[in-house]
Amino acid sequence: MTTQVKFRIADAGDDKDAAGLVSLYDGAARWMRSRGIEQWQPGGKDEEHFRLRMKEGEVWLAEVNSVSVGAYELWWDDEPAWGVQPPVAGYVHRLMTDRTTAPAGLGRVMLARAERRIAEAGRELCRLDCLTSNPRLRTYYEGAGYRVVGEQPFKCGGPDGGSYGVTLLERGL
Repeated sequence: MTTQVKFRIADAGDDKDAAGLVSLYDGAARWMRSRGIEQWQPGGKDEEHFRLRMKEGEVWLAEVNSVSVGAYELWWDDEPAWGVQPPVAGYVHRLMTDRTTAPAGLGRVMLARAERRIAEAGRELCRLDCLTSNPRLRTYYEGAGYRVVGEQPFKCGGPDGGSYGVTLLERGL
């Protein structure tokens, strides 16, 4: 990637960061839906969701020329998907790019940045999950070096309050 991408942690007190994250999420959701991928829904995450994630974990913004073109959440535990675990991993969630402005390959660049951050925190694994019904995303993560380590058929927290199935993937750092 020749475009210079800079990373910074999102600021929970910055309304612009929270609004920008909602915009990135909604744009990614619209892109998925336009391709028949039933995963995220526009309006599915609001500013309060991202503020909470900023307070409880880390939310990272990828910027080109001071414009946010991608983001991801980094959690230090993920009981809904992985259950109670020893503190050996970081968990990547909501890896998202602006499909109109992000440089090609940004998703992999963001994964690599998340992996470095997790390793810097002294943890040895990067973990993530994806909907079991989204084989295209699973293939993407496997192509980035992640391996399937299990399934969680009843992850709670769906948009209707119900549960859904996810594939659990991890990569050693």
